[in-house]
Amino acid sequence: PPPPPPPPPPLFFLMIRRPPRSTLDPSSAASDVYKRQIKIMRPSKRNINQIRPVSIKTDIIKNAEGSCNIKCGNTEIICTATIDENVPHFIRKTGLGWVTAEYGMLPRSTNSRMKRESSRGKQGGRTLEIQRLIGRSLRTCVDRLLLGERQIIIDCDVIQADGGTRCAAITGGWIALKLASDHLVKNQIIDENRIINHVAAISCACRCIGSPTSSAEVDIIGITESDINATNNSAISFPSLPCELPVIIPF
Repeated sequence: PPPPPPPPPPLFFLMIRRPPRSTLDPSSAASDVYKRQIKIMRPSKRNINQIRPVSIKTDIIKNAEGSCNIKCGNTEIICTATIDENVPHFIRKTGLGWVTAEYGMLPRSTNSRMKRESSRGKQGGRTLEIQRLIGRSLRTCVDRLLLGERQIIIDCDVIQADGGTRCAAITGGWIALKLASDHLVKNQIIDENRIINHVAAISCACRCIGSPTSSAEVDIIGITESDINATNNSAISFPSLPCELPVIIPF
């Protein structure tokens, strides 16, 4: 008998969140609303395209090779970098370095107390997703071959959360990573800095009948149909762009 046919290839599903039907119907009176710019009043009275005030303090943890405290509005995160001469098993004996990240939130960094993930016995899906996003973003700015077979671990601990924590963690994580690389050069462990470009991130939110809103607080995110976390480095535009996009994007 002839051999059985090969199994079908896996399917790829794309979830698109559609705006209300009334905004898509050109004969509807509500479609006129979509054509206009709807101004959203921020709690902080900022303009729609205005980011929150950002402040950064470096070398705040004396035991870490690199550290900083980053504040984006009311969001505040401590980022530290640790140099480890051991690398994950999957890149041993390759001569390549590695950059990874861990992310966590203090119990009262949010409006109501959240349980520590250590007490639950495992990390949540959101935490794992953010850790991978931070790690992928920061690995784009390091020459892993010249770094040598060692890894730099970035720890991002949220002290206070008011939206945009993962983006602030990426920006602060890069600063801690740069300071750790400077530490390697200063102590003559490597001969020159292995940071090849800069990395920063910002969160945006938009409404299907409104304007894109940069650097959104929690109060704004709650009334939007879509949000985007944009990571950009100085060499490659948008190495990571995870988002859920509505059918019509008012950019």
